[in-house]
Amino acid sequence: MGKIGIIGAGSVGATIAYAALIRGVAREISLFDIARSKVEAEVLDLNHGLLFVPQAKVDGSDDVEILRGADIVVMTAGAKQKPGQTRMDLAEANTQICAKLLPDVVRVAPDALLLMVTNPVDVVTEVALKLTGLPWHRVVGSGTVLDSSRFRYLVARHCDVAVQNVHAYIAGEHGDSEIPLWASATIGSIPLSQWSVDGHGQLTSADKDAIVKNVKEAAYQVIQGKGATNYAVGLAVCNILEAILFDERRVLPVSGLLRGFRGMEDVCLSLPRIVGRGGIEAPLPIPMTVDEESGLRESAERIRSAVRGLGY
Repeated sequence: MGKIGIIGAGSVGATIAYAALIRGVAREISLFDIARSKVEAEVLDLNHGLLFVPQAKVDGSDDVEILRGADIVVMTAGAKQKPGQTRMDLAEANTQICAKLLPDVVRVAPDALLLMVTNPVDVVTEVALKLTGLPWHRVVGSGTVLDSSRFRYLVARHCDVAVQNVHAYIAGEHGDSEIPLWASATIGSIPLSQWSVDGHGQLTSADKDAIVKNVKEAAYQVIQGKGATNYAVGLAVCNILEAILFDERRVLPVSGLLRGFRGMEDVCLSLPRIVGRGGIEAPLPIPMTVDEESGLRESAERIRSAVRGLGY
């Protein structure tokens, strides 16, 4: 049980705090936001519900000192994605916010692990590594954890099985170039390519295309309807926090630096990794088809080009 610091008390940051509080992830949750009235109101609202959740302390401030002693600092601050925008459209504005805030975060919480959620998450994760000088395994992006959850949900719905029994990942960019890893996908230990159970359907090529399209467009659909995604991303980030703080050694498709994976170097993207108290490990040697690996390389180049275009 540790201390979680959250930068940004907007819809995503506040929902992460709420989810972590309900699930009893930490003994202390501290929110930092430059908008003092906003952060104070969110903290007050959360404190009013402490009777109904596992014991914890919730505080907040517009002073970065509130993050001192944090075991994990979650970065959610940044410009919101608007209808019609891609995540990459936010790169310049949000890397500038990171450049302004992260040096102070490292000053007050030098031993903290950084969990980047701000979009485009792969770009800001790589920028955070370069701004802070922290070891690669202590700077983690939320990556495609949420995308993979959407992916599993859609496969489960099509095949009429519990989502918990679907094991499948989205890899690469958390964005338009992300790659579904169909080759390694299973339901109840049966490879998805061999799935054929009476009353539970099969997945045709058209079905797969529709599922991938739905995964990629999911955030746009939510943003169009209500202005922001917050509930699912809050739960996804809470899942990562649990894996780290409880040292669960859970396999999650988080974003992190590649160091020689299939010949790819010095770019942050999502692949299944073991996640625990020390942060992330190297990507697992998950099987891929030629097309999947080619798509992953294209995704890596898209992220690398965006980072270089920002001067990092």
